[in-house]
Amino acid sequence: QVHLVQSGGGLVQAGGSLRLSCAASGRTVSIYAMGWFRQAPGKDRELVSSTNWSGDNTVYADSVKGRFTISRDNAENTVTLQMNSLKPEDTAVYYCAAKRRGLIQFEYWGQGTQVIVSS
Repeated sequence: QVHLVQSGGGLVQAGGSLRLSCAASGRTVSIYAMGWFRQAPGKDRELVSSTNWSGDNTVYADSVKGRFTISRDNAENTVTLQMNSLKPEDTAVYYCAAKRRGLIQFEYWGQGTQVIVSS
């Protein structure tokens, strides 16, 4: 079992920056990929960004490319999402996620962190 604990988030004005962090514990050796999802009110949860263990398979949603950066520290079992040039449409609850190799769906989830971007 893997346990994910998130930190960061909050309220920021449009154009500002926020940083989200996620620390994994438990059977972290089984983790292949980690990522961030978000869910805005009335919308489905969507993938924001993910990266695999080696960092050679990193993806971003088109809506955040060039503004968000995902990074992973394998030694510390953490993943971070640096969010710059934030827009009101980035407002959502952000979730950290992790999965084992070979799985399509992410199976472990953090508790969620609210990000509010005011215009």
